[in-house]
Amino acid sequence: MDNITQKLMQKSESTKKDSLGRAVSLAALSLIVIVVVSIFAFVMSRGLSTFFHDGVHVKDFLFGSTWNPSVVNPQTKQPYIGALPMILGSFLVTFLAAIVATPFAIGTSLFMTEIAQKRGTKIMQPVIELLVGIPSVVYGFIGLTVVVPFIRSVFGGSGFGILSGTIVLFVMVLPTITSMTVDTLKSVPRHYRESALAIGATRWQMIYKVVLRAATPGILTAIVFGMARAFGEALAVQMVIGNAALMPHNLISPASTLTSILTMGIGNTVMGSLQNDVLWTLAMILLVMSLVFNLVVRAIGRRGEMK
Repeated sequence: MDNITQKLMQKSESTKKDSLGRAVSLAALSLIVIVVVSIFAFVMSRGLSTFFHDGVHVKDFLFGSTWNPSVVNPQTKQPYIGALPMILGSFLVTFLAAIVATPFAIGTSLFMTEIAQKRGTKIMQPVIELLVGIPSVVYGFIGLTVVVPFIRSVFGGSGFGILSGTIVLFVMVLPTITSMTVDTLKSVPRHYRESALAIGATRWQMIYKVVLRAATPGILTAIVFGMARAFGEALAVQMVIGNAALMPHNLISPASTLTSILTMGIGNTVMGSLQNDVLWTLAMILLVMSLVFNLVVRAIGRRGEMK
């Protein structure tokens, strides 16, 4: 009787495996949380040292228009570390690329899901997957050898600038926005389409007034994800934008972004110096903007499919 009771009190093999799986999952989750918190804490501590350790004013950094950390302003006794040209450059190429890519992405997605489902998916899906898999350095090299000379021959100047960066980023974010938009359109319930057609709506009325309206939150999420990809892109943009830390006065003059200045200067500074700290501050801005993009995606996701 005691042996039977002892066996009944022992954990079964499935219970042991379940406990082991929970322990492994909890350890993996804890590791991810620790890594994310550590990255945020490290970047924030390094980025904020520009203001607390080096005594740089936040206003001068965010709204200053001159960037030359190695030269000291004789009037303010502070180096020229105005990050406004890079911030504006990053936002310009990001928003322009999203504005140009969105109509193409929506049109391609409608062709694949509503107009020619079998043929469209068969033709366009491999193309989208190929564009996703191309390394960013290849996009940058193509932009350097094709886009920049084309802009130079058409508009004059050097060919480097916001417009060249926009064209390269447009091609890079197009597959991201398209693939997410396709998934969103496919998730629209079939009875939405059937109900619209049953009350006399044409095919295009059904697409415009029902399908796209129901898929609006998902399409906005896809656009924000594409903007996040564009905002954090470094190498491809660096190769075509000109990397001049100047205020962008037009779309065809050399400019710069946060990532281009960061990647160019991080290996040429001494850790702990002001020149190095301001680069970490640029990285902090990129990290904060990534967080903002994620919060925007979550806010959009809370919206209903139909209004």
